[in-house]
Amino acid sequence: MSTSAIAINGAISVGAYFITVRMIPRLREMFIKANLCGKDLCKRDKPQVPESYGVIIGCVFLISMFLFIPIPFAFDEDAATDAVTGGKPITFPHDKFVELIAALLSICCMIFLGFADDVLDLRWRNKLLLPTIATLPLLMVYYVNYNSTTVMMPNFARGFFGTSVNIGIFYYIFMGKLAVFCTNAINILAGINGLEVGQSLIIAGSVIVFNFIELFLGHQVESHQFSLYFMIPFFATSLALWKFNRYPSQVFVGDTYCYFAGMSFAVVGILGHFSKTLLLFFLPQILNFLYSTPQLFHFVPCPRHRLPKYDAKSDLLHISTTEFRMSELSSLGRLMVIVLRALRVISWQEQADGRVVTNNFTLINFLLVVFGPVHERVATEMLMGFQVLCSLLALFIRYPLANFFYATQSSI
Repeated sequence: MSTSAIAINGAISVGAYFITVRMIPRLREMFIKANLCGKDLCKRDKPQVPESYGVIIGCVFLISMFLFIPIPFAFDEDAATDAVTGGKPITFPHDKFVELIAALLSICCMIFLGFADDVLDLRWRNKLLLPTIATLPLLMVYYVNYNSTTVMMPNFARGFFGTSVNIGIFYYIFMGKLAVFCTNAINILAGINGLEVGQSLIIAGSVIVFNFIELFLGHQVESHQFSLYFMIPFFATSLALWKFNRYPSQVFVGDTYCYFAGMSFAVVGILGHFSKTLLLFFLPQILNFLYSTPQLFHFVPCPRHRLPKYDAKSDLLHISTTEFRMSELSSLGRLMVIVLRALRVISWQEQADGRVVTNNFTLINFLLVVFGPVHERVATEMLMGFQVLCSLLALFIRYPLANFFYATQSSI
């Protein structure tokens, strides 16, 4: 393991953290003058807060990675400059170099497209298209370098399908959809101070811990080194942002940060060859997506903003609601609502005119349904605590429990 390259990456990341901490407050007025700002609706005085700060974090991250590009190859004997000719040897790992550049290109594209979304306020169908476009360099490089579309089967299925199955083009569809999910999943579970950055920090920290465990075990060393090269500076710059984005937020991150974070996770999951494990760290986001499905696909009326309601008198968050008549819903919509009501995971009030009032279907509102009105800071802390518990569960599934399903844990 190239410990020197990881140590240098860590040093660059520390520098990126301090640079980001100094930049964020100094650029505040510039963003406000450019009208890149919004009101914090969950505060009594509704202060004006600069937003779209994800573009600053993304730029610092990219600069850090640009400086790091030659470092892994400086410690690689196969990449050493020929002493006689002064050129690169035949053994130079061009595939690793191209992977690194393609990963940065995909992240750079996602930052640009995310900032365009913040400025132009694109429609939801465009939000699904943007990650697909940004992931194209990644998928093309994966095709050239690997083109491995084989999926390891769990032990109980090997009698039917064998040890592995080649799913061909469906593997590329899965990787493309993984990028779409990662970018939008963080964006959906958002809206209160510190939540977007907080959940991303915990996921990044979980991936870093997982990478070091795998390196210690000697599993796919190069892949997990590659992941660390991205996750350490991502964690450092996000930590600097969280210092200003946590309650009470001095800056908002915008869709740019959500897209940047999601694409960074997708990059390491795909090129680090642990996409299924990555999804385990996204358990809260998966649950939020499944819970939100009736509204996201308009089986149930979905308002543009589903943020909790703020009560200025109590300084607490309350559930936000949506109204509908059961007769207005499709048969599938009615079935979804009936199931959710039977499971007691939504509030339910029937009006005299026959209309039904329920909470909006987000994990934040579900938290308020279960625990009642809470302070915004408490809501963020509870959701981040849930994210930590899910990460611990993911590591338990990945190690002790994986032995029951796979012959070797390195297969996932």
